[in-house]
Amino acid sequence: MAAHSINRFDYYAAPRAPITWPHAVGVIPRQADCFQHREAVEALQRAVFGGGAAVLCQVLSGTGGVGKTQLAAHYARGCRRDGAVDLLAWVTASSRESIVSSYSRIASDVVAADSSDPEQAACRFLAWAETTERRWLLVLDDLADPADLRGLWPPANPRGRTLVTTRRRDAALGGRSRIRIDVGLFTPAEAESYLAAQLAAFGRQDDRAQIAGLAADLGHLPLALAQAAAYVVDLGLNCAEYRARLADRSRTLSELVPDDSGLPDDHRAALQATWSLSVEHANRLRPAGLARPMLHLAALLDANGIPVDLLTSAPALRHMADHRPAGGAHSQLVPLSVDEAVGALRCLDRLSLADHLSVGSRQRVRIHGLVQRTTRESLSTSERDTLAVTCAEALIAVWPTFACESSLEQALRANAEALISHAGSALWQSGCHPVLLRTGESLGATGLVAAALSYFQALHAEACRNLGSDHADALTIRHYLVTWQAEMGDLGNALTEFAVLVEDRLRVLGPDHPDTLAARGDMAAMQGRAGDPAGAGVSSAEVLHDSLRVLGPDHPQTLTARLNVAHWAGATGNPIAAVKDCEALFADTARLLGPEDRRTRAVRLHLALWRGEAGDPAGAVLDFEQLLTDQLRVLGPDHPQTLNTRHDLARWRGKAGNPEAAVAAFEHLLIDQLRVLGADHPDTLTTRHDLASWRGEGGDTRSAVSALEDLLVDRLHLLGPDHPDTLTTRANLAYWRGKDGDPAGAVIATSELLADRLRVLGPDHLDTLTTRHNLAQWRAEAGDPAGAVVAEAEVLADRMRVLGPDHPHTLSARHHLAQWIGKAGDPQDAAVALGRLLVDQLRVLGPAHPAILATEASHAFWSEAAQHE
Repeated sequence: MAAHSINRFDYYAAPRAPITWPHAVGVIPRQADCFQHREAVEALQRAVFGGGAAVLCQVLSGTGGVGKTQLAAHYARGCRRDGAVDLLAWVTASSRESIVSSYSRIASDVVAADSSDPEQAACRFLAWAETTERRWLLVLDDLADPADLRGLWPPANPRGRTLVTTRRRDAALGGRSRIRIDVGLFTPAEAESYLAAQLAAFGRQDDRAQIAGLAADLGHLPLALAQAAAYVVDLGLNCAEYRARLADRSRTLSELVPDDSGLPDDHRAALQATWSLSVEHANRLRPAGLARPMLHLAALLDANGIPVDLLTSAPALRHMADHRPAGGAHSQLVPLSVDEAVGALRCLDRLSLADHLSVGSRQRVRIHGLVQRTTRESLSTSERDTLAVTCAEALIAVWPTFACESSLEQALRANAEALISHAGSALWQSGCHPVLLRTGESLGATGLVAAALSYFQALHAEACRNLGSDHADALTIRHYLVTWQAEMGDLGNALTEFAVLVEDRLRVLGPDHPDTLAARGDMAAMQGRAGDPAGAGVSSAEVLHDSLRVLGPDHPQTLTARLNVAHWAGATGNPIAAVKDCEALFADTARLLGPEDRRTRAVRLHLALWRGEAGDPAGAVLDFEQLLTDQLRVLGPDHPQTLNTRHDLARWRGKAGNPEAAVAAFEHLLIDQLRVLGADHPDTLTTRHDLASWRGEGGDTRSAVSALEDLLVDRLHLLGPDHPDTLTTRANLAYWRGKDGDPAGAVIATSELLADRLRVLGPDHLDTLTTRHNLAQWRAEAGDPAGAVVAEAEVLADRMRVLGPDHPHTLSARHHLAQWIGKAGDPQDAAVALGRLLVDQLRVLGPAHPAILATEASHAFWSEAAQHE
């Protein structure tokens, strides 16, 4: 069931928890077995402190596989072991995008930068690195093109060091500020020593002449030597037998090497032959025939971490079963097990073709980008297209439809992005593959709203090229695009775009198509968010009528339409009707979908909300407590929906008269949201806002002002000055400044806010009307009750026109107007107005509503004042 926003307090984002120094970012590769302390190690040390003065940047340059990365890792581990650095960052520099992304992640840690704008975050990191007193070492591993570092070279800060590994020898990598160290192959002695040591580690001895010959055959290339040693040991060969196989296959494999490779030709064939032999050897290990198809899958995914669950999903198992040898126990008709797939990963790990790692509670597979590239280039176009679709289906199979634990979400999105970059048009062959939509959804769901909007803009352009603008999938992408445009705060333009989308769906799909009905329902919701809840209610009722006719009463979209009607009934001032509608809907969703279905939980959430708004905050607390218990059992404590329910529960505990309990609950929730979601996630910002508000309600107005001031800085940075959340933060900051003893300042701040809300939202938006009401209140508090009477009378007239006479906001305006009439010197008229208000409140809200008690108290006060006048 589609989820729609629930009106909460306006929310905001706390500073990140400080990081612990020393700090490391990225994963340093593990030290190779039998690491050779060769001349390049000493050359690097001399380069760092050559001539007695420290040189701030060293560039390790050489052909692929010579061990540049291992040398850099050896140096980095030494710096960490000796306590020589406070920040150690390992950056995969294979593309500019990768560099910017890594800088962005570092900036997110050290300066709390917004990772939704990676370029800006990278600039912030470089600025920090230029001025910090912290000692840092930045390793830029596998730089593919010096041009990728244009504008991104780490600064020349005496407290910092930069180490670059690259295959390139461009002049741009040298000069006065950088020392280039040419890393060559192993010397013959080093290569022979390495091979002998590897064999001896497994109790193997071999002829020294054959060891020397094999080292020479492999060009003394460290990576090739490592794989050859594993192959010789695991297959039980001697060096002479291996040399014969290598010689027999190298010329054939060299013909498969593309001309555009960046590796020198004289070493490239041997390296390719070694990898080819390693793959074949891994493929013969038990479970036989599975290592190669597993490697093919991994070649299209994220080199830095592929979740094992992804490679053992049902689509992945089908792919491997389809490509294993036929006959006997390994017939394609025999289903493949997860254990067999994991066994295939272990085969690749044994042959050094992949690293099978445990990261926290989850297993990941890391595979060198060059191995991936070699594997991809060995496939035909049709094979790559088929693999791309398989990987996409695997991602969809393991990717939760709704928000999941953040590290898993990030890993799945990184793999999807890698797949998309390799897939070409394969994911458009039968329309837009769902993984393309899920990737964009993930960006927005994790708080990267701007990135989600940019993603769907680009995706829509691609859909138009591949499918045409009227294709159903292109229209669906537009639906997502407009949704994220609204989330960025551009509600007016988003509503206009949604209206155009509905017209196009009516034209292309017809009025009764489910996608047309869904678009109409979401447009109604946006209509309400843009300031027309009454119009949203009417539109939602029309959608419900058509959904009942077209889809029937039990269809999930019909249930969604019923929930929307209930929501807008409450939002337009009839929470009692909303409660009744939600109670009936809950019974139907529980019957049709089950009590633990996410859509049933959504109805329960709305029911709790409107129960509270209908004047029963204690009942709302009880409902939210029961919902939270079920979510903890079904979803777990860190699921975003569980965290959101904790937020709602804390809020209603405060509304039920216990602000201290609300503050304590929000404080604990904020800790968990910072850990799970991050400091910039919208839900985290929301909790910061409500925590400040309830501290104010508990009497600590100074703390509320300080927290809201910090929040406003963050929301201006993250969202911009015109986003509704930014404007709401300004409204609440003005309110608590007034409560903290500065009503005159509150008048000024609220007046400025009113001008911006009129410009951004228009005169009839609920938030604009609320701002006018607040301005009248602060005028009264600042000593101008007569001016407040005039202003509030105008607000009341407009609320009557926009919301109707029975809306809670209209009734609230009547209460405040009567109060200020009394303060302006006319207690008799105040008492009369409050008496009339009581009659209407009893009729609309019922006798148990808390607003009745407030009006009765005010009526009694002004009645007594009138008698003593």
